[in-house]
Amino acid sequence: MGEVGLPDLVVAAVELARRLGFPSSCRLQQGRLLHALAAGAAHSIGETGTGCGVGLAWMVAARRPGVRVVSVERDEQRAEEAAKLFAGVPDVEILCGDWTRIYERGPFDLLVTDGGGNGKKTPAADPQRLLRPAGTVVIDDFTPLTQWPPLMDGEPDTARLAWLEHPDLLATEVRLAPDLSTVIGTRRP
Repeated sequence: MGEVGLPDLVVAAVELARRLGFPSSCRLQQGRLLHALAAGAAHSIGETGTGCGVGLAWMVAARRPGVRVVSVERDEQRAEEAAKLFAGVPDVEILCGDWTRIYERGPFDLLVTDGGGNGKKTPAADPQRLLRPAGTVVIDDFTPLTQWPPLMDGEPDTARLAWLEHPDLLATEVRLAPDLSTVIGTRRP
């Protein structure tokens, strides 16, 4: 374990994010949630929006031996640097390209759609294609819900509503910090 009890791989990914000037890395609260959820994956984990690999490192640190992990990053430099960071780690693959490349490797036990529209917004990721039955999807980077329906800039938050009301999911929002929430959904069998 690295600084303040963080897994060594998380510490290395945080350092990479600092070095590349990438401030949008996975927050501690989100990382701990991903760590817990990754431990339950039996076969495979997918992620859209690798960034510098901080969230990915949290999941890799907790996964069971032999669980395959695939992450897609659209920024070529970040994808290349993250691939170097995970180069010696078995069963981890970093793809460069649009988030939809994750379809090439699914379905997953756990799928994390990370930030900035990477499967979170139009077009949203399809849980029927990307999740195994009873698989879990995590959609992060929301401001906590304070009213119903949820609003974004005074308008209905269609991205959040699409996930919370998705007919193929049992979904709820979890507040991780006063300014951070995540939607977690389980694919209906």
